[in-house]
Amino acid sequence: MKTIRTIHAVVFTLALFLGATACSTHTAKEITPNTARKAGQIPLRDFFKNPAAEGFSISPDGNKIAWLAPWKERLNIFVKDLASGKTTRVTSAAKRDIYGYFWVGNERVVFGQDSGGDENVHTFSAATDGSGETDLTPFKNTRTNLLDDLENDDEHILITMNRDDPRVFDVYKLNVVSGKLELEARNPGDIDGWMTDHNGTVRIALAKRKGQNTILYRENAEALFRPVMTLDFRTAFEPLLFDFENKKFYVSTNMDRDKQAIYLFNPETQKLEQLVFEHPDVDVEQLLYSKKRKLITGAGFYTDKHHYVFFDDTREEVQTELEKMLPGYEVVLTSTDKNESRCIVRTYSDRSLGAGYIYDIDSKKLQKITEVSPWLDESEMAAMKPVSFISRDGLTIHGYLTLPKNKKPGNLPVLINPHGGPWARDHWGFNPEVQFLANRGIAVLQVNFRGSTGYGREFWEKGFKQWGLNMQNDLTDAAHWLIDLGIADPDRIAIYGASYGGYATLAGLTFTPDLYACGIDYVGPSNLFTLLETLPPYWENEKQEFYIKVGDPVRDYKLLRKVSPVFHADKIKAPLFVAQGANDPRVKKAESDQIVKALRDRGIAVKYMVKDNEGHGFHNQENRFDFYEAMERFLDEHLLQ
Repeated sequence: MKTIRTIHAVVFTLALFLGATACSTHTAKEITPNTARKAGQIPLRDFFKNPAAEGFSISPDGNKIAWLAPWKERLNIFVKDLASGKTTRVTSAAKRDIYGYFWVGNERVVFGQDSGGDENVHTFSAATDGSGETDLTPFKNTRTNLLDDLENDDEHILITMNRDDPRVFDVYKLNVVSGKLELEARNPGDIDGWMTDHNGTVRIALAKRKGQNTILYRENAEALFRPVMTLDFRTAFEPLLFDFENKKFYVSTNMDRDKQAIYLFNPETQKLEQLVFEHPDVDVEQLLYSKKRKLITGAGFYTDKHHYVFFDDTREEVQTELEKMLPGYEVVLTSTDKNESRCIVRTYSDRSLGAGYIYDIDSKKLQKITEVSPWLDESEMAAMKPVSFISRDGLTIHGYLTLPKNKKPGNLPVLINPHGGPWARDHWGFNPEVQFLANRGIAVLQVNFRGSTGYGREFWEKGFKQWGLNMQNDLTDAAHWLIDLGIADPDRIAIYGASYGGYATLAGLTFTPDLYACGIDYVGPSNLFTLLETLPPYWENEKQEFYIKVGDPVRDYKLLRKVSPVFHADKIKAPLFVAQGANDPRVKKAESDQIVKALRDRGIAVKYMVKDNEGHGFHNQENRFDFYEAMERFLDEHLLQ
């Protein structure tokens, strides 16, 4: 069973910093290489090369494990038979990393890949004996998503696909051996997500209609969908999973409250019933459960770090035992066999990407699979500390501050690093960018500015139509907070971010031109009119939400012109480095072209890197190397001199 938040065609995370292919780079007077490594500096590529292994999982019968590891500089899937010890590479991706995968039965894995960063992810299948792989959805300009892995069916999964209309996703039953497709549910045009019950039957659909979200429900596969809840999109109502009788379902909602909490919802009475868990400070959106024992075992929530609360002694005992065995690390159970007797454990911290382990729950035997990045010595990494400050209008803003190791926390060069989204948030943990910058002597402040998610509805809504305004003020206030503490050298403050963070970089250089010594814009929009005009077709149903959250191009014309950096490029005086993927479906290359042209027309040199085989961020390893090596040279010249 999968939630209404469908997994992106087995893409467990399309993070910006994974990935490896040849490319062309347009730079116009590329940055000169002048960054010989100093004593104590770790080689740049150690931070950004592909991991030794990641994405560990266990087969349903518990007899095999799998992981992603490099082959020809691309992340591929490897499978190990635990009885024989034999390891087999089961995929041969040579152009682009495999983003993620999952098991279908014990003899097959299914995975997703796009082409050149276009995010049109196809669903592939591969036998675990290494006998070959097949593109199950070889359709042009088509994107697929995993809906349900149908754990009791070794040959089929449910996917969503926009083959017939790029704007909407229909539900198909897909044979992972033959590739045969059967239509399970047709999208009438406004369905933005689907959810199945524990039997793999599509029972819930989420319709988006002009800023309203409607939850549609049906009792069984033969029944018609009917609305059971209609709410303004500002009111969260996120189905998580059905109860184990397949009659009611759990939701995360902020109905009649500010912070999302988890309830059991009865679709027959259309009422919230049992309150499962709430937290006074943050939204709660994660449930833990045992499929075998048919039991809700706990909930997860994120304050400064990730935390659990347990409702079940057995599950709590497992967590307690593992944390005793692995002190000093966050411990996460990422995969379990069907019998729930063996599981995969992943560790991490702010200074380590950790390792993968196999844990036998009955015998309490823990066996390490491998370290994720064994070449990084965590004793040489810097601590990431949760921090908070008060904004100019009295709002508490949370974030994370990483100070260079073995340096006095005073008069340091600082980089403000706004996250993308912007309807997301930064989290505590190992971040290769942050550790690289800290190793180069730069303090890094990640800011969960207003509009970030996880802190409740009010805090989220305070970011509506505040791009370049109060959202930007929070970043400005963050920089001045560090100056007032004596941590930041006021003449050596940089700003860098990706996606929305790239926009915030441009806004920072434009609207506070005296604050920043330089800026780096990574796949960020510069013109909010063209950004809204060119959203991907499958975001069409969310366009009204964008107009409310960002601004309506007609009704809010003056606002969008005021906060679009491209129209105020004459105010930029700090050095700027821009990086862009040519195939980006979210923030089109034209967004970067516009700001670069506006500056170059004024005779201002801009460092501009374009990768022709990338999209919304650089995934391929050699492209990441190019980007971060250029970043290092840029910061060395404009921030560290």
